Amino acid sequence: MPAWESLRNHQNHLIRKALEGSTFIAPTTSSAIASLTGSDKSLNALPVGYNDLGWMSDDGPQFAADVSSSDITSWGAVEPTRRDITSDVTTLQVGLQETNRQTIGLYTGADMTAVVPDPTSGEVAVSKPDRPPLRFWRVLTIGVDLADAGEIYIARFLPRASVTDKDDQAFQSNDDSALGWPVTLTAYMDSSVGYSERFFFGGPGWESLLSAMGF
Repeated sequence: MPAWESLRNHQNHLIRKALEGSTFIAPTTSSAIASLTGSDKSLNALPVGYNDLGWMSDDGPQFAADVSSSDITSWGAVEPTRRDITSDVTTLQVGLQETNRQTIGLYTGADMTAVVPDPTSGEVAVSKPDRPPLRFWRVLTIGVDLADAGEIYIARFLPRASVTDKDDQAFQSNDDSALGWPVTLTAYMDSSVGYSERFFFGGPGWESLLSAMGF
């Protein structure tokens, strides 16, 4: 019998963390993300229209999956004999900390293209719509890790996402609190690209580990 040491294949250099990163949004009229990196393994410039949502809470972007299924049980079986996935929905929660045109618009649901500062005072007034329209965005989140050969980029792209929830906003002066704009976005199928979510992996550090990862 082979010894355990010859069977196991534990590779701690394949454990990844998102040391930093950003979430970018763009109108759905902007181009979808076709590739994250170029032939030189560096990040490609983002298409026109993508803007960084800026600093967020140290929880970082939080992706969640809500999967539902339908089971068929059979006489004599103690477990389902068939299971079909009926729903698989991805959500992205971001605790945005910067106050700017984008974060205010996402949180309030207002059309910020019609909002202009007062020409005299610079004051900005934003009215929450009585029935906010379902606005859709292209959303790209990039996480950056480091390996011996350089940076590793792990990204998740939602070609069609909308704000479906928002958390409470607190006006307080705690040392560890910022006035935030926490929202949750839900991913939907974009018929123009044929998917609701796509993962990207790249960078010089990633390329150097392809064999170790089994590619």
